[in-house]
Amino acid sequence: MPLVRISLLKGRSPAQLRAIADSIHQTLVDAYNVPPGDRFQLIEQREPGELIYDPHYLGIERTDEVVLIHIVAGRWRDTATRRALYRSLAARLSAEVGIRPEDVQIVLSPNDRDDWSFGNGLASYVQDA
Repeated sequence: MPLVRISLLKGRSPAQLRAIADSIHQTLVDAYNVPPGDRFQLIEQREPGELIYDPHYLGIERTDEVVLIHIVAGRWRDTATRRALYRSLAARLSAEVGIRPEDVQIVLSPNDRDDWSFGNGLASYVQDA
């Protein structure tokens, strides 16, 4: 059930954007146990000056190739699974798309099952009592 927001600077080709999105989704399937058909992604390309980041925060050297990945997903995954997701995602984006691991920033926003409606005005993951 993740909703993924991918933010980066303008300048990548449609094929590169698709490769980034595909790599993120496949990692969610492989490392986070997301069903293959559960894919909801937003890609936001920003002009220079609209994506502001510290290129040296926590001693990590970032470039303008930075990709900010915000994943809204259920809170029922443990810390070990979350850490595996971070490692796998940085490795896959590096291997498949050529993005430096230093330029991959991931933020998880956990939530509960009753926080999702996929349509029809229903809480999609809540069983009626």
